[in-house]
Amino acid sequence: MTVLPDDRLPLASEFPDATREQWQRLVEGVLRKSGSQPASGEQAEDALTTQLQDGLRARPLYTAQDAPADAGFPGFPPFVRGGRPQGATVSGWDVRQLHADPDPRRTNEAVLADLENGATSLWLALGSGRLPLAALPDALDGVYLDLAALALDAAAEFAPAAEQLFALLTARDVPADAASGTLGADPLGLLARTGDDDPTDTLLADATTLAARCAQTYPGLRALTVDALPYHEAGASPAQELGCALATGVAYLRALTAAGLPVDTAAGQLEFRLAATGDQFLTIAKFRAARRLWARVAEVSGVAPEASAQRQHAVTSRVMMTARDPWVNMLRTTVACLAAGVGGADAVTVLPFDEAVGLPDAFARRIARNTQSILLEESHLARVIDPAGGSWYVERLTDELAHAAWAWFQEIEAAGGQRAALTSGLVAEQTAATWAERSKALAKRREPVTGVSEFPNLAEKALVREPAPAPLSGGLPRVRRDEAFEALRARSDAHLAVTGARPRVHLAAIGPAAAHTARLTFAANLFRAGGIEPVTEGGFEASGTDQVCLCSSDALYAEQAEPLARDLRAAGAEHVYLAGPAGQYAGVDSYLFGGCDAVAVLSAALDRMGVS
Repeated sequence: MTVLPDDRLPLASEFPDATREQWQRLVEGVLRKSGSQPASGEQAEDALTTQLQDGLRARPLYTAQDAPADAGFPGFPPFVRGGRPQGATVSGWDVRQLHADPDPRRTNEAVLADLENGATSLWLALGSGRLPLAALPDALDGVYLDLAALALDAAAEFAPAAEQLFALLTARDVPADAASGTLGADPLGLLARTGDDDPTDTLLADATTLAARCAQTYPGLRALTVDALPYHEAGASPAQELGCALATGVAYLRALTAAGLPVDTAAGQLEFRLAATGDQFLTIAKFRAARRLWARVAEVSGVAPEASAQRQHAVTSRVMMTARDPWVNMLRTTVACLAAGVGGADAVTVLPFDEAVGLPDAFARRIARNTQSILLEESHLARVIDPAGGSWYVERLTDELAHAAWAWFQEIEAAGGQRAALTSGLVAEQTAATWAERSKALAKRREPVTGVSEFPNLAEKALVREPAPAPLSGGLPRVRRDEAFEALRARSDAHLAVTGARPRVHLAAIGPAAAHTARLTFAANLFRAGGIEPVTEGGFEASGTDQVCLCSSDALYAEQAEPLARDLRAAGAEHVYLAGPAGQYAGVDSYLFGGCDAVAVLSAALDRMGVS
């Protein structure tokens, strides 16, 4: 083999430049071979485009022409590439573990285990049936408060909780300038959770007083948290979540400066909490866009550039967590954690995989902790600042998401601000509409939920956990992606408990395996998602059900569907399904196909079988 000198290596410059139009013509050819007949040019490309929420689109190909303006450098406005010049390269991001167990002894054991095994800060849920405020010293026994940062979440009791922490710092001789974390005051977030506006004025006054004290005495503590989780957990889109966070931050900035705090000091009293989901690229873009948006607010508010970076706390999404097949949650939270880290979050909380079931056990907390340790120590995710930066897709998505969020923020401001938007019902109305649209995609399995709407395991043994404290309620609802299918599975479980068997459907395979396997698998998967057991062995008469589904190819349906449906009717079948496109076959009652409303189909099936 001839080895060329280094200066003669044929690199990309040796190849002729391809054009987008040439690529589109190749796409046309592929689509035609698959049976599609797309129009030429951009319409062929559009056939491969994915529609996202907020009117965004993920195109199949991005080039340098799609990239927006230069995103700048880390540590400089608009902070798209990171709030700190060094990013997380020095010590990684802050690994923050959540604790909501009301038992002080168990909380202390869990806290110490976390800090000894990779966690760098603690997020403590206090009051309202969670850890009692008075138990804070016991829960933090043995914790070096000058080393471990604390994030308190005490809802309406944030002021007494802060006083408890201040007293504890004094009792343990912790220097005031060594304490770090956030005190969690969030009056508007509480309004979103409870719907009660009566205490908001008092709580805002308490929050501003607390902020002034922190600025004067505890420079490492931030008084206020801009928590966007209430909006995300109510079904908000990414842009709606960011817009609500931005409007809340602006409201707090106004309140703090009105109370006499310099604008730079006021901005430094805020920490933003955002959800990280299993949509990797959208989550990366969300954290980058959030910093850009806040940088713009800080700029027009007169905040100095060095004080205008947004402090971010990422929390893996509760909306994406499932109670069924909860082990899959480990994969979801891993992707979400990765995306938050790549997106530049300062602190990351990975919720335990059993969070949707109840209070997590030690194993679940360990997995949540180690998820971050692996990404930081083994995958070296923090070694490069903004590793997604420069990706034409990520940069374009960041830009488009920022514009969509800014438009929603302006709508909120036009309505009188975040408080007015909450009390008037604007936020609730818009998030409900967004969730309703997303629910349709979930019901049709256009947005699949692995282990629930796709590949469910009817034989799984349910996890048993101690119930978690009841969350705050009365305001925006809390939704989960699995809720519609969970309701169907619960009906099946109740039927199993009473009768000793699950509701069943017989799958009648027509023709050879090559003809029926794909649709038989599809139908079995769909029925299991509703807790209905598919029966494939033996004939219809031995299946123990009067529900039957035909599974085969279109060609065999044309020949055999109608006579077979007639024979099954004669044998006692009450309802006949056909796995395939909706047609006009006599004797067939319902059709199962990709994109059908699975929730409606399964709910109706359970109704017919008398499963309440």
